Amino acid sequence: MTQPFIPPRPYSIAHRGASAYAPPNTLTAFSKAAELGADMWEVDIRTTADGVPVVHHDATLASGETLKELSREVLRTIMPDCPDLAEVVALAAKLGAGIYADIKDADAALATMYMLQDAKIELVIIGAFSSEIIQMLKEAGSKYPVAGLVPRGADPHLHAKDADIIHLCWERLAAPQDKLTPDLFARAFRDGKEVVLWHEEDPVRMAALRTKPVTGICSDMPELVNPFRAPSDYPFDIVCHRGVNLIAPENTLPALECGLAAGFGFIEVDLQITSDGEIVVIHDKTLDRTTDGSGPVTQQSFDDLRALDAGGWFNPFFKGTKIPTLGEVLDLLIRYDGRAYLEFKSAPPEPVLEQVARSGLLDRVFFWSFNRDFLVKLRQISPAAKIMARRQDYNSLDETIADFDANIVEFIRTEEAMDIAPLRGSDLQSMLVYMGQDGEIFAKMIRLRPDLFNLNYPFAFSRFVDSGHRDA
Repeated sequence: MTQPFIPPRPYSIAHRGASAYAPPNTLTAFSKAAELGADMWEVDIRTTADGVPVVHHDATLASGETLKELSREVLRTIMPDCPDLAEVVALAAKLGAGIYADIKDADAALATMYMLQDAKIELVIIGAFSSEIIQMLKEAGSKYPVAGLVPRGADPHLHAKDADIIHLCWERLAAPQDKLTPDLFARAFRDGKEVVLWHEEDPVRMAALRTKPVTGICSDMPELVNPFRAPSDYPFDIVCHRGVNLIAPENTLPALECGLAAGFGFIEVDLQITSDGEIVVIHDKTLDRTTDGSGPVTQQSFDDLRALDAGGWFNPFFKGTKIPTLGEVLDLLIRYDGRAYLEFKSAPPEPVLEQVARSGLLDRVFFWSFNRDFLVKLRQISPAAKIMARRQDYNSLDETIADFDANIVEFIRTEEAMDIAPLRGSDLQSMLVYMGQDGEIFAKMIRLRPDLFNLNYPFAFSRFVDSGHRDA
């Protein structure tokens, strides 16, 4: 049995772009997919009445009209966010992304193939559900591997018999990963075919899929396919400041889940308390900046806060996103086996600690606050709680550690960073904070070798590390 080429890790294929964070099949979704580290973008391709290849999944629009009935000019007025294939290909070439072309319309097949060839996109797969389109591409001598997309219930080997790749679209089956049997792969490899898997957004199933000998995995959350792993010789953790707040609205579940799905060790969240005692996640004292409400958070009931839109300010795609509760954040930590940096704003330590302890997560979070009284109280009621102290608030490292019997020391000022060295090999951890994305600063930070990096640009930092510049 000859096993075809399988990459060292599955290609991360962004399903219609990063469609968990932007309207699918838009330039915004594809740009976000690149930021999230996707290797390829899955792109649905059809043609307009005048033969222009465009990127859109459905044949019929919400208005009831079909793409085949509309000229490109008319379609642009109806759907201004629907890009030409040429625009997507140009963006992929600029950002260094691969293209997984899902041909929905036979008229688009050869035009797509020739456009990709002309653009010299290096990583390309062309696929279709239609056997006729597959045959058309093979007969045209496609230099790219051709995938047969296999619907639920179809025999994968028969359905994709003329293709180079079996692409299983089984995401709506119960426990689909269990159907990936050794016999399925043995048969595929015997026939000289690679395997690509459906779009998957569940972290448990994704972990199972990553162990399979597959070429790629599709996902609306491309960061989930290959989570970040620090180098074995320097096992640091990344803290996502207010979640991945450049991809989704800060301190919301999408931003927080993005960080955990990407494999970053910690998410940082800000805790406030409502007028009726619910612990919620929002940074500011007032609602004005990050919701469609106004006024102090502490003067609002929980029901009133949950009625607000906490995402529309960031991007219309997130309109309707809710202010999350501490309980929802803790549930995320359990789901992803993640950790958190919890900052007390107005939320007092007692109810926060109670929830954390009840969830069994006390050893997976650490705390800090500008309100010193909160930290004094926290240490009084919980000797086991992990507390962070900022080096810049004290005259010496010893004083920093001693104040609250600190477990983690945060460094901001470079002149104090020399104090990181004495912490190595101790029970204490060090954390460096940086909200920018300058590569020279990244390199300086890495040379200091802290245990944690608290970042606004975690993906830029991880790319920097992966690129081999970490010792620069």
